[in-house]
Amino acid sequence: MVTRPLLAATVAQVSIWYSLEVFDGTSSASLWAEAHGDVLMETALTSGATDWTWHRHSWGVAFEVEFPDTEAWDAFCAITAVQRSLEAVPDPLTGLIVYRGRGGGSGSAMPRKPRPLTGSGSAALPLPWDLGLDELTSVWSIVAPVAPVAALASSLSL
Repeated sequence: MVTRPLLAATVAQVSIWYSLEVFDGTSSASLWAEAHGDVLMETALTSGATDWTWHRHSWGVAFEVEFPDTEAWDAFCAITAVQRSLEAVPDPLTGLIVYRGRGGGSGSAMPRKPRPLTGSGSAALPLPWDLGLDELTSVWSIVAPVAPVAALASSLSL
């Protein structure tokens, strides 16, 4: 009987992505990224970041950074330079979103099925062109005074 050595269990370290989205406010988020981007990247690298990327959008910018674990992310967020940079976003009230994972453009594994347009397939009801004399006088009385309606009714009854 041949004995094989036991294989050691391999545990792969999975890194974690975090995203910082900065929206335009009283000034442009691109200007904010130019002013604070180098500080954020340098601080992320010294805190153990393994990858990062900047995305520019019509609504602002997104900074995505990858850390080996949550402790490295917490250490990054605790640095005073990072806190000051995030406090200086163009819209301090609603201009910053911080979340775990890649940015909103990463999408889902299954694309959404297109929905039908609102009101698609509907058609206007046909107008009632075959009005009788009674309906014609009631419709005409809304538009014109009563005297011409009586004259019209007498001329149609010929």
